[in-house]
Amino acid sequence: MTIEQLIRTIPKAELHIHIEGSLEPELMFEIARRNGVVLRYKSVEDLRHAYEFTDLQSFLDIYYAGASVLRQERDFYDMTMAYLRRAAADNVRHAEIFFDPQTHTTREVEFETVVTGIDRALRDGERDFGITSKLIMCFLRHLSAESAMQTLEESLDFKSKIVAVGLDSAERGNPPSKFAEVFDRARREGYLTVAHAGEEGPPSYIREALDILKVSRIDHGVRCVEDPSLVDELAQRQIPLTVCPLSNIKLRVFDTMEHHTLKTLLDRGVKVTINSDDPAYFGGYVVDNYLAVQRALELSEDDIRRLARNSFDASFVSKGEKERYVHEIG
Repeated sequence: MTIEQLIRTIPKAELHIHIEGSLEPELMFEIARRNGVVLRYKSVEDLRHAYEFTDLQSFLDIYYAGASVLRQERDFYDMTMAYLRRAAADNVRHAEIFFDPQTHTTREVEFETVVTGIDRALRDGERDFGITSKLIMCFLRHLSAESAMQTLEESLDFKSKIVAVGLDSAERGNPPSKFAEVFDRARREGYLTVAHAGEEGPPSYIREALDILKVSRIDHGVRCVEDPSLVDELAQRQIPLTVCPLSNIKLRVFDTMEHHTLKTLLDRGVKVTINSDDPAYFGGYVVDNYLAVQRALELSEDDIRRLARNSFDASFVSKGEKERYVHEIG
């Protein structure tokens, strides 16, 4: 078996996927037509040409415009099923999926519409593709803490469908500490916690996420290398990082994949995982991310197996399920 064959066939968990970021242009235009939404782009090709981002904010502007087509429960269902179908082709066995309710409720789409459509697809996806899943509700950090708290309140009627809360959107000027009270409340309600930190934000944001929000894992976290003591702490505590390599290049976190810190972090003992983030916008799903990193950083077969094991170790599945997947990976 070649290393490419190993990457394609090895069992994987995906822990950093924004479901709205999996909305491919073709489906976006289809949903827009049936909902009577006029997009600013004339065609799929015109939209794809716009995917030249200079930073996180330039991406978010297009991301939120794309999400505006989502209006009905069917839209969220179709989007989620399309992702699961693609993930199954990459032998993703378990997915922990982010969704951004504020992106939709601020457009007067009901919270129930969003979560019901996604949840129904996740259940059908397990039946049809054998992919187990968990749903993580993210707060938009560029909005107020009060808005996040209101969203948390709205979620309480759907706690059986949501396992954790997270924090995403623009990092700059929006430190994790801004949401301390919201995360305190979320933990009291029984939610697990994760947070984006250390992508465009500094290493201090990673420390805030750990110490103030008390997160189980860090989403992105690649700028931790700027603080060697933080890298040591992440390795010692085995705090997972859900790294998204193609995203990091597309958003100019690193100039080239050869400059990516993933291999350095892996060698330092940090529990790194590979994920796709917003695959419709960044040019690749999970296997594409593995392949890009392997080629650029010359990852070994042992590295690939370790990354796959990490993906299950870092997930929210039971201990028994983790052991089963790790045994299969070898």
